[in-house]
Amino acid sequence: MPRNRVEQLESAVAELESTVEGLTEEVVETKERVRVLEAELDADVPTRVPERRGRASTDAEDGQEADPNDVAAATADAEEEKAEGSGADDIIVA
Repeated sequence: MPRNRVEQLESAVAELESTVEGLTEEVVETKERVRVLEAELDADVPTRVPERRGRASTDAEDGQEADPNDVAAATADAEEEKAEGSGADDIIVA
């Protein structure tokens, strides 16, 4: 009886080793595909969307934070426009 158990364990080990080898090959292939895709993304791939004429780069694109004074001014302008409103929020009772 112990002999049968040893054979079962050896068979299980062989199966697990085979599975590990297969998974290792898949990981290697996947890493290679990822490298290829990353290389394609890093390459300067032209797009179909044309660059806008006269477009200045924004602070966000330059990796810089916006000037707090500019943010405050833009917020004030937006609040002013909202306060003036379009009258859509007014309730008219007939």
